[in-house]
Amino acid sequence: MIPDWQLPRGVDRGLWDYLHAVDMVAEYDAQMSASPLAKADVAFCERAFPTPGRLVDLGCGTGRLCLHFAAKAYECIGVDLSQEMLAMARENLAPLHPSRGREPEPGLSPAFPSGYGIGDGGSVALVHANLVDPALLEGELFDYAACLFSTLGMVRGADNRVKVVANVFRLLKPGGRFVLHAHNRFFHGLDRRLVFAQRLKTLLGRPDAGEITMPQAYAGAPLTLHHFTRREVVLLLEVAGFSLRELQGVSGDGEPASGSRVYGWLILAERAA
Repeated sequence: MIPDWQLPRGVDRGLWDYLHAVDMVAEYDAQMSASPLAKADVAFCERAFPTPGRLVDLGCGTGRLCLHFAAKAYECIGVDLSQEMLAMARENLAPLHPSRGREPEPGLSPAFPSGYGIGDGGSVALVHANLVDPALLEGELFDYAACLFSTLGMVRGADNRVKVVANVFRLLKPGGRFVLHAHNRFFHGLDRRLVFAQRLKTLLGRPDAGEITMPQAYAGAPLTLHHFTRREVVLLLEVAGFSLRELQGVSGDGEPASGSRVYGWLILAERAA
C-alpha cells in the first residue's frame, strides 16, 4: 500500500482507496447505465459538442463518454488516475475496436498509447495521469473537454481544483468548449443538519465549507467530496479565463431543476477565440 506521504497531489487516503476498489470498478458500468444523471451528462455534452473534433475526458473512468463520441467520429482521449478504471476501459474497447497501431499523434508524448479506431474516423486513446497536472498533454490540443459527475469534487484542496480548471483551459484550443458537472452543497436531498452546517460554514468562510465526508460504499477510508455553491463554481471557471455559455441545474433524476432541488449543475464554458 502506498504511504500517505506518497499520495499524488490532490488525493487523500479515502479517494485513493475508492479509485483502487476492485468491487467499485466491477460495478461501475452497471451503475452508470442505470443513472439518469449519467444520461443527462451525455445529452448535455451532445448539445455542447455539436461537430466532430478532438475531445479530452478528464476522469474518464471506464470510458463511457469516449466510447459514445468516438462512435460519432470524434477523436477522444480519456485521462484517469485509476489504473483499475483504465484497465476496465481497455476491456470495454478491445473486443469491439482493435488497436490501429498508429504512431502517437502530434502534441502527445511518445509514451502516449496509440488508441483504438472506432467507426468512421473516431478513436479512443487512454492515459494514466493526475488531473491536477496532466503532463502528457500539450496545450491548445483539444476542441472539447469534459469533467463530469463528481470528478472535480473528488480533487482534494481548493488550490488543486483551481489547477485542474487552469489545465483544462490550457488544453483547449481558442474557441474550445468545456463541460463541467459540479454537485450542489445545499441540495435538499442531503441531511438537513448537514445542509444547515454547510450554510453556516459557507457564511463564516470556513476553509472546509463544501467538504462532505461519507463512509465508503467499498472497503477503505471515508471518502470526502467537495460540493460547490453556484457562485463558487462560476468564479472558478471565470478566474481560469473561461466565459460561461450555459448553466443548467439538474435534479437527482437528471431533469432540469432550480433552487434546493438542484442536485448539481451542468455547465458549458468556452475559451475565447
